[in-house]
Amino acid sequence: MNKQSRQFAIKQIITHQVITSQDELCKALKKSGFDVTQATLSRDFKELGIARVNTPEGVRYMLHTESEERRLKPFIGYEVERIDANESLIVVKTLPGRAQGVAEIIDSLHHPSILGTIAGDNTIFITPASVNQIDTVLKLVRGLMMEPKQKVA
Repeated sequence: MNKQSRQFAIKQIITHQVITSQDELCKALKKSGFDVTQATLSRDFKELGIARVNTPEGVRYMLHTESEERRLKPFIGYEVERIDANESLIVVKTLPGRAQGVAEIIDSLHHPSILGTIAGDNTIFITPASVNQIDTVLKLVRGLMMEPKQKVA
């Protein structure tokens, strides 16, 4: 099994189960067909942004969503096909199946000019906080989508 499959399995296990130790995660991964060492888990934790966190229920490993978003942010420009707007709404067309991930990153900006997003399979509706802020939000979203292209060129 490859690294990508293993890391996906780690994210799934940590998201759906309470994991309190690396040994516990190793056992869960073994049940899923992955035989890993503690050193490999430590590297995966670092790459995925997984940390041991104190919660009201006790200590557990959790995926830090901001680090996941930071890892994905440079790639969202490649997933967007088109951005359009009218007087009250911005519509972003993405590759099939990518709208929800892109919308999540837009939402994570917590920008005061964005009231919210709604995402389907390949379409995102972005609602500005006010119709007067359409241009501001449009500029923000286009700038976000252009980041990867600027880095490559």
